[in-house]
Amino acid sequence: MADPRGFLKAGRELPARRPVDVRISDWREVYEDFADERLQTQAARCMDCGIPFCHNGCPLGNLIPEWNDMTRRSDWRGAIERLHATNNFPEFTGRLCPAPCETACVLGINSDPVTIKQVEVSIIDRAWDEGYVEPQPPERLTGKTVAVVGSGPAGLAAAQQLARAGHTVAVYERSDRIGGLLRYGIPEFKMEKHHIDRRLEQLRAEGVKFRTGVEVGVQVSAADLRRRYDAVVIAVGATIPRELDVPGRELAGIHQAMDYLPPANRVQFGDLDISPLHAEGKHVIVIGGGDTGADCLGTATRQGAASITQLEILPRPTAARPSSQPWPTYPMIYRVSSAHEENGERVYSVSTTRFVGEQGRVTGLELVDVEFVDGRFAPISGSERVLPADLVTLAMGFTGPESSPWTEHLNVALDDRGNIVRDRHYMTNVPGVFVAGDAGRGQSLIVWAIAEGRSAAAAVDTYLTGSTELPSPIPPSARQLTV
Repeated sequence: MADPRGFLKAGRELPARRPVDVRISDWREVYEDFADERLQTQAARCMDCGIPFCHNGCPLGNLIPEWNDMTRRSDWRGAIERLHATNNFPEFTGRLCPAPCETACVLGINSDPVTIKQVEVSIIDRAWDEGYVEPQPPERLTGKTVAVVGSGPAGLAAAQQLARAGHTVAVYERSDRIGGLLRYGIPEFKMEKHHIDRRLEQLRAEGVKFRTGVEVGVQVSAADLRRRYDAVVIAVGATIPRELDVPGRELAGIHQAMDYLPPANRVQFGDLDISPLHAEGKHVIVIGGGDTGADCLGTATRQGAASITQLEILPRPTAARPSSQPWPTYPMIYRVSSAHEENGERVYSVSTTRFVGEQGRVTGLELVDVEFVDGRFAPISGSERVLPADLVTLAMGFTGPESSPWTEHLNVALDDRGNIVRDRHYMTNVPGVFVAGDAGRGQSLIVWAIAEGRSAAAAVDTYLTGSTELPSPIPPSARQLTV
């Protein structure tokens, strides 16, 4: 234990966010630097519990008390070794994960939990700066080949683990760049893309081959894939957006979030001078109260929207953990992201009834207040009203992986939710074809994607060689649970 009284001596502290008027003028990450001594004070709040429930809260099983203590002692090399033992990409999770480990922290039962996520991202950022992150190519090759379809966190984690086990791995990505939603769906102000780029250089040095602009089923057939590789890992994510089937949906100016966010990112990459879906001077409505909705809000703010309103059908959560979601579960509480701090109005307990427009373009959105009655949301009579809207983004989540000819050609089975069916070893009904991440699990968290990529890699290695030394962080009993 770093300090048996550490949690009594210091309260929870996080890095300050850059001033709002400064950060909305650029697309850089919003947090200021956090001094080492302040970070070490936070790490010293860890109690090194006899039963570290933070391990259970994290699907990756991160060794949190260990690297907290190493951080406290300035053992940065030891800290990154323990962190990398369970997590391929802590720079991603440290910025994007909602931190279920923190809500499971024992200190959080009656106090503020340890700043686990901040310690994590500080360890990996320090490791990159000090040159501790190096390629780990295999000592010898097995002669086996694996194709990974999809380059999000699940696909990249699977590819790295399999390459380190000595297999020849190729990652297929239909987009022009590697990274999936990490690249195009996450705004720069949440994670600058150089974090992806330098990790890809490590993977290349470890032997992973990347095939961008190649859509399986178009440029390469499913049959070719099966013939050329000894195993295939499907990691295409759950990218079908949930629709809003109300009158006026066909009007111009109404877009899915994942049609709105990628062009804004392409502007930052230098691909475009200005996004074709630009919010400057417009009244923006964001439908959906989750993280993707907040990403739309922050993007519209930086584009100069005249106003932004974020709508959520659920009631506003309580500030404290509700009794129905006891520790150590992840509670639905009222959270304020950096984007919410910058701009916009959040409206709860409302449902969109129709869009209104002129000359084929949206000009407004009619909504009604709702209450939850007998298991459904019922409109409250007389609460109807219309909000002005020039641009509407739908950020209501995803329903499953896209159906495509190549998955049909593989003859993989789907469940009633459209997810690809797999057994406890991540194998589909087709021998040698595996699935990891949201494509098999359904929409979930980045930590689950990386954990599933690691576990699927262990299963593929066993399938190819008869045994494996690769870790599998997810126990079989938990593999089919949803978040």
